This record gives sequence, structure tokens and C-alpha cells, in this order.
Amino acid sequence: MRWAGQSADADDGGLPGLDRAGLVRTVQTPEFAGITFHEVLAKSALNKVPEGSRMPFKYTVNTMRGCSHACRYCFARPTHEYLGLDPDADFDSQLVVKLNVAAVLRKELRRRSWQRETVALGSNTDPYQRAEGRYRLMPGVITALAESGTGMSILTKGTLIRRDLPLLRAARQAVDVQVGVSLAMLDDDLRRQLDPGAPSPRARLDLIRALADAGFRPHVMVAPVIPYLTDDSSQLDALLAALAESGASRITAFPLHLRGSTRGVFLDWVGEHHPALLRRYRTLYSRGGYVRPEYSAKLREKMAPLVARHGLSRVTKTETEAARPSPDPASLAPRREPALTLF
Repeated sequence: MRWAGQSADADDGGLPGLDRAGLVRTVQTPEFAGITFHEVLAKSALNKVPEGSRMPFKYTVNTMRGCSHACRYCFARPTHEYLGLDPDADFDSQLVVKLNVAAVLRKELRRRSWQRETVALGSNTDPYQRAEGRYRLMPGVITALAESGTGMSILTKGTLIRRDLPLLRAARQAVDVQVGVSLAMLDDDLRRQLDPGAPSPRARLDLIRALADAGFRPHVMVAPVIPYLTDDSSQLDALLAALAESGASRITAFPLHLRGSTRGVFLDWVGEHHPALLRRYRTLYSRGGYVRPEYSAKLREKMAPLVARHGLSRVTKTETEAARPSPDPASLAPRREPALTLF
């Protein structure tokens, strides 16, 4: 699938600050205590990923900026700086909502120049965070893409995607639809510290099962693997066993990236909750935002046999091929996709 090269450079429209971002109104509601919504009229919906990016896709659509999952390690936190907002406190409490994203997207998809390349949803912030329940932006986006003949891939931690499973199954009759779930740990106590606004591991395992039962082949992002906290062999073994039992098809895994202001947010958390690890983290990330190469090599060696043990490499047709017949027999040939992608 993708997201192994996550980067804040994969922007979602380059909003130049709330005062110039098409702000319609600012809203606070009792159902979302502590969160302020800035409702805007976006000028664009399709975003081209910068040349040279490690992302395995060229276009994204992001319905919002900021995310109430509040993941301490979120690579997208620096994008809030473009709005003059704090990437720490404001990222999960000051959310920008693109009210007209589906309408703008439809217009862009009608352009003669559009080549119907797969569009990634959820590349910067989660499209199925809680606010989607209030604004219902994703049904319009999914419908616009499907009706234009454009395939899509969705990555989420949000169980709200269950609401749209009938729509996604219908879209799959016309275009390729891939759905991925992010789940990097089974320890719910640690999840409450690191991803305080995200659904529990149990809820996400249930979501993976629901996706599999609906005919999708869930691709799970075991990412980021948190050095010294979620990278023990027994932890990874238990996680992969649970994923396989829930119906996951394959996984992508990569260690924590700490770029830009995300580094300070995360290391502040480490200093408060795991001060004994702070020096080890500074050594591990001494060359910048990525772990030292030897750590990645050891993680790969550790995970590869676990992936094989739990049967997370399967020979099947793609989701679209399984959903609708093709007149070309060659296109029905099963494909073996890599069990593990690790960056």
C-alpha cells in the first residue's frame, strides 16, 4: 500500500493561514469538548505530492487538517505551523474542516488532464477521525472518485469507516478500492498515552475483521514501531498473531520517524514518562529524523520470520478483480504481494 515514506511535505492544499484560508466560521460544540472547528471553503482538493517524495502515490485528498487522535508521534504535526498554529497543543484541538471538499474534487476530476491515478485518502490526517461523524465529508469524496473512474486507497485508525462500508463496496464495483488500518501496539495503556484520542487496539482489530468480512483485504500499518517500547519480539509476535486472526492480509512496518516539530513533541513525552530512555533516543536519532540504519536492519530481521509464521503473505486476486468479472483471463491470475514492507 503506502505511507512508509510519510512526510509533512505531502501537504493537503497549502492553506496559507486561517485568515486567508477561506474561513467561513469557527465553531465549538459540547459533543467535542476542547476542540475548535475552523470551517473553510477550500480552493483545491486534489494535491500533487512533491517530486522526489518517497510516497508511493502522486495525489492525495485530505478533508481536514489536524487530528483528534492526538498521536504524540504524528508526522503531520508540522503542517499546523503553516496556519500559524502550535503543532503540539493545537494539532488535536484546532481542526480545519474543508466543507466543500467533495464539490471541489468533482470539478477537478472532470478536467481533461486528469489521468485517473489512484488517490490516497488519509495521507496527512485521519479521514475517519471523530469529526467525520459530524461533517460527513467522506461519502461525497468516495462517490466523486468512483463516479470519475478514479481508484482510491484509504488509511485510518477510525472505526467510523464502518458507516461507509456499503458505499465502499459499491465503489469497488467500478474502481480499485484499498483499505488499510493503522495498528502498532496491543498495549491499551500505552495507546492511551501515545494515541489518546484513537480507538482502542481491540476496536481496531474488530474493524479489521469487519473489513475482511466485507470482502476487502485489510493492509495493516504496524507503524510506527516505537523503539524500546513496542519493538520487543514477544510484543510484535502477539500483535501479528492478533492481526492474522482478525483477517489482515499483509502489513507494512517501519520505525518511528521524528522530523520537524514532531521530534520535540515526542521527546517531551519521553522525558516525562520514560526519562531513562531519553539518552538512548537521542543517540538513535542522532543523524536526524530517522533511526540509525542498524536499528532498521535489526527490526527487519526480527519481523520477517514473524510475518511468515503468521501467514501474512497470501496469494489472492486484487480486491477489484475479486469484486467484478473481467473479460481478460490474464487479469484474473493471482498475485503474490510482499508480506512485509519495512523502511
